[in-house]
Amino acid sequence: MSTEEFRELCKRFLSGRDYALIQYCVIQPEVTLKADEHTGSDFVDQWVAREKAFWLNLAALRAGKMKRQGPEDPPHDAPRAEAVARAAFAMDDPMQAELYIDRARWGAVDAMCGMDYFSVNTIFAYLIKLQLMERKQLFNTEEGFSEYKALYAAIMDASKSVRNMD
Repeated sequence: MSTEEFRELCKRFLSGRDYALIQYCVIQPEVTLKADEHTGSDFVDQWVAREKAFWLNLAALRAGKMKRQGPEDPPHDAPRAEAVARAAFAMDDPMQAELYIDRARWGAVDAMCGMDYFSVNTIFAYLIKLQLMERKQLFNTEEGFSEYKALYAAIMDASKSVRNMD
C-alpha cells in the first residue's frame, strides 16, 4: 500500500480533526508549528518539533562548515534530534548518513507511540513509517553516488565563480 492509498483510507475512516493532523505526519515537513502553537496531539506535536529541530540543527552544522550564517540558534530540546544531526553530519558516506537518519526517525516514532496500539497515534506512526519505507526504496547507491558527485562538482564550480568575482 502506498502512502497516498493509506491517506485515502485515513480520509474515509478518521474523524475530521484527526485527519487534519495527517498533514504534519511527514518527513521533511513543509508545514511547521510556531513555538507556542499546538495541534492538540502530543504525538504530532513531538514529531513536528523533532523534525524541525533536526533540520535546523543540520542546517546550522552545514552553514558552520561553509563559514556562512546559519539559521538562528536551532532548538536543542527535541529528544535526540541534535545528536542525530551531529552524527549524520560527521559521516563520510552520504548513503549511510541517510540510512542512519531514517533509523533514528523510526526509533523516535516507536518511542513516541509507545505501547498504545489502539490509538490514532498508531495510525500517525504507520504513515510516517510507510513514508520512510518508500523513501528507502528510492535509494540506489550507484545512482545516488553519481548524482552526489555531479552536485558536488556543480557546487564547487559555483563557489569558484563567486570567489573569482570578489
